Amino acid sequence: MSTKIKESGGYILFRNINNIFMILVCIVTLYPFLYLVAQSFSSEKAIMQGVVTFYPVEFNMQTYISVLKKGEFIRSYGNTLIYSVIGTVASLLLSCFLAYPLSKDELKANKFFTKFIIFTMYFGGGLIPNYILMQRLHLPNTIAGFIMPSLISTYYVILMKSFFHETPHELEEAGELDGLTPFGIFFKIVLPLSMPIIATMILFNAVGYWNNWYNSFLYLDKKEMWPVAYYLRTIITGASTSADPGEANAEKMQIAANIKSCSMVLMSLPIICVYPFVQRYYVQGMMLGGVKE
Repeated sequence: MSTKIKESGGYILFRNINNIFMILVCIVTLYPFLYLVAQSFSSEKAIMQGVVTFYPVEFNMQTYISVLKKGEFIRSYGNTLIYSVIGTVASLLLSCFLAYPLSKDELKANKFFTKFIIFTMYFGGGLIPNYILMQRLHLPNTIAGFIMPSLISTYYVILMKSFFHETPHELEEAGELDGLTPFGIFFKIVLPLSMPIIATMILFNAVGYWNNWYNSFLYLDKKEMWPVAYYLRTIITGASTSADPGEANAEKMQIAANIKSCSMVLMSLPIICVYPFVQRYYVQGMMLGGVKE
């Protein structure tokens, strides 16, 4: 028969204060996004008067219609989806193949390779050498040209290395006795046990590729290959061009007033929809992967 432990007055007070504090933190962090959504659906007059808060004022969808009706936007969204899927899968596989051997203490020169990889976190060749290298490899205006500069993150590799190091070595030995090859052990034993860190890395890489516009700025000259982040950036920097020449001046002013809010909402929406499915793995993966060996 279980007995209920009586909570002390101090603990109850701490819990209530902590709950109130966390609610306030949630409100503070949620308000900017709610404001963006409300502003994106509000009129130019309401925005200029500063009366938009949590809800739209003089509701309209002119900005969304003006952006979504353009074929370039749909194409750039499709490009971003392709880049994000290919980049996330490639980055995850390469990071795993690099982190897993480094997690083995029996690997010769393990410490040397680990320090060498960490060295790249702080020192790099610079923008101009990287650009010249990409040019010599004929990678600009290709999918690889967008993906490769962000393919492997040292920070992610270190997180995965720490997580793999905590995997029970006895399970790998049992798999080896059953006749599994090193690849079989990795794919059939290690990866299924590493779902928290895998889900965390999928989220990190997907968000990184989805929001990446800088690689497009450097390596993608063809407009038909632009991702949505770079396409929306061009709209923000020249908001008046998002309206057709034949449209009314008032409509152009409307688009120029809340185009930034509309763009941010459209950029954030897919990630917000994906995040709840991996959120339960996120904290666990960060905590376990960040444990110092």
